Amino acid sequence: MPANLLLLLSRLLLAALFVPAGIQTLGDIGGATGYFAGLGLPSPQLAAWGVGLFELIAGFAVLIGFQMRIAAGLLAAFCLIAGYIGHYGQGEDPTLAFLHTQMLMKDIAIAGGFLALAVAGAGAYSIDGWSRQALTWR
Repeated sequence: MPANLLLLLSRLLLAALFVPAGIQTLGDIGGATGYFAGLGLPSPQLAAWGVGLFELIAGFAVLIGFQMRIAAGLLAAFCLIAGYIGHYGQGEDPTLAFLHTQMLMKDIAIAGGFLALAVAGAGAYSIDGWSRQALTWR
């Protein structure tokens, strides 16, 4: 499969995680606020709004391939921070501890995917690719 199609597929799969998460968070600010309060974050309502907007906007940027290197780098950092805050050392019983460890490792793996996209860029089938192409036509 050509590289540009794989980059498109990578963007679609990663955006499929963050765009709906942003919509869900913004659609249930009360629930998200309660979750962040349970984690002990200061200003949990502000955190809920910030996370929801960030997931939606950055996820959409990945989806369309806009400012891919920046969006992917920010999302990689977000995954590592969110994994640490939300999963590292969590879980009082062995089952929950196992679940949180698995979720932390998935956050780390997703960050790796975003770092790869930050290096590779969005590919030809993206806003970045089309704007780069338009600049060469001038």
